Amino acid sequence: MLGSKPCPHCGKDVVHYRNPVPTVDIIIHDPSLGVVLIERNNPPLGWALPGGFVDYGETLEHAAVREAKEETGLDVVLTGLVGVYSMPCRDDRQHTISVTYSAVTSNADALQAGDDAGGARFFKLDNLPDLVFDHRDILGDFSSTLIRLQNHAAVGGKNITS
Repeated sequence: MLGSKPCPHCGKDVVHYRNPVPTVDIIIHDPSLGVVLIERNNPPLGWALPGGFVDYGETLEHAAVREAKEETGLDVVLTGLVGVYSMPCRDDRQHTISVTYSAVTSNADALQAGDDAGGARFFKLDNLPDLVFDHRDILGDFSSTLIRLQNHAAVGGKNITS
């Protein structure tokens, strides 16, 4: 336990423990354009998926939509859960657990860096820059899922084995 401090919503003291911190990452995907990456202005510097910390009292889904808008200027609709990433070393700053969502946007032309992003652009999945955190692994999982879905659709929706 690290101590207590008042809740910003109700004023009651809340006990704080040293626990992993929840975060969200968002894979905004357009089949013709690729995936959106942001260039981080804060350490660790480099290209990353849009995402960030979940605010107290906020749902994971709301945090994902909010972070997408703040960092890319895009309005998104979440389309699925890609995975949960919890390796203690995934972020050098602290132990985080990322819930990663896939999303689509209908206003891709509005893409612009915002909030703490120095740049934002679409990248093809087969031509990604160096990425910070474990975002290359996350995008690898996303790519594998896309391939499985395409293979499933190619055989008329029948289950196939590899």
